[in-house]
Amino acid sequence: MNSYDLQVLSELQNWQKKMMRKPSFVNNLSKKIQTKLNSYIPEKAHKAITATIKQMVRAVLFGAGITTSKPNKQDSLEIKEARITERIKIYRTTAATEGGITGAGGILLGLADFPLLLGIKIKLLFDIASSYGFDVKDYKERIYILYILQLAFSSQQERRNVYMKIVDWETHAKQLPDDINQYDWRTFQQEYRDYLDIAKMAQLVPVIGAPVGVIVNYRLIKKLGVTAMNAYRMRLLRA
Repeated sequence: MNSYDLQVLSELQNWQKKMMRKPSFVNNLSKKIQTKLNSYIPEKAHKAITATIKQMVRAVLFGAGITTSKPNKQDSLEIKEARITERIKIYRTTAATEGGITGAGGILLGLADFPLLLGIKIKLLFDIASSYGFDVKDYKERIYILYILQLAFSSQQERRNVYMKIVDWETHAKQLPDDINQYDWRTFQQEYRDYLDIAKMAQLVPVIGAPVGVIVNYRLIKKLGVTAMNAYRMRLLRA
């Protein structure tokens, strides 16, 4: 390993410790409150929300709409990550701009932010995956992208659960179902929605919606970028 690889390995190990950290008292309390609130939502509503998010994610993740460059298998890790860092900055700016526009547009445009931001997130993950040398045409690589979304936007307990699935990805990938409908969409939509609810609800409030949309979207993309980089580093460095 060269000096850059050693630096990356150190950053990765710190990130891995965070992924395995036990939920704090505040984490547990927040999760209990959210679980209680979810229990008041009728089962029909849960099924409708799950179906909506499932179709939305599938349309973006498994549709033909997203194009990306060929997997980069030639460059060194340092060169790859320099380009990835620049791409994350571009996507951060795009998401912040989109959040500001939808936040300034009231409730209807604010609600439109959800699918728009999701599309930006997944396109970023496609770019990061191919930049690291992984072929997103492979169905299982797209499942890995779903796991990265869960790592970035879930409670600490669920984050630990997902991390344990990808820590030995090659073994886990062999056990994946061929049918995407067998994916645990209920857990995915609840964790994803619960994580974003408080921050994104403020975006619907008149006057403050625009600045909130800018700040929240900027931070969400930054968090996703860091999570994705370390998730792929783990596979490349076998750490």
